Amino acid sequence: MTNQAILLTDGLLTTTDAKTAHGLIRGTERYSIAGVVDAPTAGQDAGAVLDGTTRNIPIYASVTEALVHLPAVSYAIVAVATNGGVLPENMMADIKLCLQQGLSVVNGLHEFLNDKPDLVALAQQSGAQLIDVRRPKSRQELHFWTGEINQVTAPIIAIMGTDCALGKRTTTRLIREACERQAINAQMIYTGQTGWLQGVRYGFIFDSTLNDFVSGELEHALVSCWRETGADVLLIEGQASLRNPSGPCGSEFLVSGNARHVVLVHAPKRNYYDHLPAWGAIPSVESEIALIGCYGATVIALALNTEGCSREEAFAFQREYTERLGIPVLLPLEEGVYPILPTIYALTSMAHAH
Repeated sequence: MTNQAILLTDGLLTTTDAKTAHGLIRGTERYSIAGVVDAPTAGQDAGAVLDGTTRNIPIYASVTEALVHLPAVSYAIVAVATNGGVLPENMMADIKLCLQQGLSVVNGLHEFLNDKPDLVALAQQSGAQLIDVRRPKSRQELHFWTGEINQVTAPIIAIMGTDCALGKRTTTRLIREACERQAINAQMIYTGQTGWLQGVRYGFIFDSTLNDFVSGELEHALVSCWRETGADVLLIEGQASLRNPSGPCGSEFLVSGNARHVVLVHAPKRNYYDHLPAWGAIPSVESEIALIGCYGATVIALALNTEGCSREEAFAFQREYTERLGIPVLLPLEEGVYPILPTIYALTSMAHAH
């Protein structure tokens, strides 16, 4: 694949603000990730820094150093997701340098590169492109909710979280891949910029969609995907969480997207929304399951984000939640998502029987 790209992380690679980079390091079909620019972790392998798995993606201290070692690169991806989608100040120099070297810059933030005349001029000079992934669609391109979702017979599973930046997209991707290996046609619906960057075909960018059309865009993605791929199961990548006050989100998946099944992602050691006491304490998993139940959906599995846990603690939490909840409890990064496959298999068999 010629779409070789470097990731710009502004020194944030080891933080949750770099979750876009984390997703792309784990896998993407749209680009081939050749290297990462992140001064604090330079000289290491990006996969090893991320989760201990070497992926042969070197980290460089600067854009200049990266381009010396990676002459075939044609894209630079702004691979951070900051609060409010603001472009970090010191990234501008890196972006300008990339444009001067003829690299097209792909940006997933709410702050658009195409709105900055100096960048537009640089891109024109070098023949590079400025690609703003989160630029809202025009009014003509948007869909309003119609009720067609009720014709979809494949089970719809939403992967939701008790907070933001927990691994919902990664869990969704892992479930899709596990289904694929078992010859189950699972299709993922992306709802954020990283899903698009990873090459997922169906979806929309939730937080840059005009509110009146969120439900319709979700429905359109699900219905189109089901009709065009003959999916056995549809997996919706969740956003934020039902009760995170900075951006409560998720009822749309259950109500407008008709997701009757949920995989809930939870971090046992995270006490407050976004780690901020002022934003409030994260309620118990049991209360989140009950809330989802009020929408007429069932939590079919819990996936644990084991941030701050030793390996022993991760497996101890898995045992504890399995006993408490009586559903499969997944450790996606430690041991994959296979325990959910029998449940998905049963749901698809039931759908085929009807």
